[in-house]
Amino acid sequence: MKTLKVCIGSSCHLKGSYDVIEEFKKMIEKNNLGDKVELKAAFCLGNCTEAVSVQRWDGKILSVSKDNIDEVFEKYIVSEI
Repeated sequence: MKTLKVCIGSSCHLKGSYDVIEEFKKMIEKNNLGDKVELKAAFCLGNCTEAVSVQRWDGKILSVSKDNIDEVFEKYIVSEI
């Protein structure tokens, strides 16, 4: 199982981490990836200026927003599972 950690620290929270988590939940369900992708919350991932920060299973930090979430999910998550 691959784990995605979404930062819920102060900066990411203010920039919409809750919305990112909710969208990822929907995308995981829509793509039937519930048995392949685990979504977790995490405190500061050290990339505050580029928030909302999401850490992939391999340690790569992605900067996610409501404007790029679809692209990030397809390019950096679905395509690598």
